[in-house]
Amino acid sequence: MPVETGLSPSTRQNRPLLPRSVRPPAPGAAALPGRRTAVLTLLCFAVTAACGLQQWSAVLLGGFDLGIFHQGVAGYAHLELPISPVKSYHHEFPPAFSLLGDHFSPILAALAPLYWIWEDPRTLILGQALLLAAGVPLIRRIAVRCFTPPTDGTGTDGAADADAARTDPARLRTVRRIADLAGLVYGLGWPLLAAGRGGFHEVAFAVPLTLLMLERGLARRYGTAALAAALLCLTKEDLGLLVGTYGLVLLWRGRPRGDRQGERAGDRRALAYGAGLLIGGPLASALAIVELIPAMGGQPDYYWVYGPLGPDAGTAFGNVLGDPLLLVQVATNATVKPLLLLWLFGTLLLLPLRSATTLCLLPLLAERVLSDNPNHWSIAHHYDAFLWPVLLTATLEALGRLHARGGIHRRTGYGLGTAAVAISLVSSLALGGISLLTPAFWRPSASNAALVRGAAQIPDGALVEADNQVVPRLVGRTDVVLVDGVPRGRDYVLIRSDTRTFPFQTSAEQAERIELLLAHGYRQVWGEHGVVLLHRESDEPVPGARVPDDSSTPVKEIVPSDVGHNLFKG
Repeated sequence: MPVETGLSPSTRQNRPLLPRSVRPPAPGAAALPGRRTAVLTLLCFAVTAACGLQQWSAVLLGGFDLGIFHQGVAGYAHLELPISPVKSYHHEFPPAFSLLGDHFSPILAALAPLYWIWEDPRTLILGQALLLAAGVPLIRRIAVRCFTPPTDGTGTDGAADADAARTDPARLRTVRRIADLAGLVYGLGWPLLAAGRGGFHEVAFAVPLTLLMLERGLARRYGTAALAAALLCLTKEDLGLLVGTYGLVLLWRGRPRGDRQGERAGDRRALAYGAGLLIGGPLASALAIVELIPAMGGQPDYYWVYGPLGPDAGTAFGNVLGDPLLLVQVATNATVKPLLLLWLFGTLLLLPLRSATTLCLLPLLAERVLSDNPNHWSIAHHYDAFLWPVLLTATLEALGRLHARGGIHRRTGYGLGTAAVAISLVSSLALGGISLLTPAFWRPSASNAALVRGAAQIPDGALVEADNQVVPRLVGRTDVVLVDGVPRGRDYVLIRSDTRTFPFQTSAEQAERIELLLAHGYRQVWGEHGVVLLHRESDEPVPGARVPDDSSTPVKEIVPSDVGHNLFKG
């Protein structure tokens, strides 16, 4: 495993470990002009917000998931539990089901004050852009730490060399350029663009908190790193696994190492905090999944999508112990899975593999490539944004070590770094950046525009079943749920007849639903471009109609057969 430091060998050997009380200021702090940081932060906010608002304008953001998060945060804003009828109706959860029983993400309550200002789904789009932009100053500081030799303040030759490097104007200009490029690649990175295009998800908090944990760890401010780790555990139930693997990284970095002057004692604080995170992170995940999610009305195994490994975690663990090659078989049983790994690491020229920080990716990557849910295999969703802070930090650490070695290693590092920047920015342009500058991508299709006009015909406060794409337009002023495979008997139904929409498998199923409702008490009151608005005129029962109650058994999503064959499409 590689040694994790940006120092040259001579500097590492001569630098003793100091108590925090006498540790010098953060290396390179003066190398970051505030104006550049502000410009790059604003750029990240503008681009990620534009990605979300473009999808809103084109009516491409659905009740799954923007409508769900809106209902949840609105609940927090009204000092209530985050209950979402859009979620509970579609998946047949009981009426009092809380979103904390879906994913344990109590940190979403921090967005409630924004809803006191403007209670609208677009507030979440802007809030996510703000949170993602908060990562720009952090990734710039990480870049500076990786490329600036720290001083130990002891007067040794190594410290003197480091001090000289820190004050050398040419070196400072180089560090600033690297920090600028790191901020640019982070803020315009395709994973953040994909997250922005998804509207809103918990990843909005996960990205800056992961960066904060990694940056504070590099600064040896382990208390703050642990606080960021604790907040990550409150962001989503599986992020405790990322925290645990970061604890393993700290244990590796803080281990005693031999040198020419004898045995170093290692970094005892890194060892202590590393052990705490290694144990505490997985325990937090286990507590959330086994205890807290069921307490909120959820099921601990609801998101178990690893059937090829076994029907549950215990059985899967035993199966893997008996046949370790089973992991390889499952991770490669679809062509797109190895392509995902090749894309993630190949676009950064495999540089993250030179840093132990990459270990933090293992649990999140395993969740995706071992999953039998094809939605997890594409880069078109927000899942890669969870990985982006780790990938960039590991890349900067690898480049920083090459830079510290000087000579041909430094020139190699410059070449690799420049190529990685170019590949990343070109990928971002191809995967959504150019579309922001194309007016046609801001306009809805004829069918989607008709959905908005149909929604305008529905009175405030009505009970509605609506097409997934228009649910966010109705969620603030009506009692709306998704029109799906089960009739709900509501007053209004807004549905398309000739364009397949989530969660239907085919458009024919939607046409059949319209015929069923028209034959049992509904009348068409409006229609355009294949979109129809039906109004219930009688109490005639609709065959198959059902409303979730306390005895309901949750159901899982059936993914259409054409999903999961293209790395770039959801």
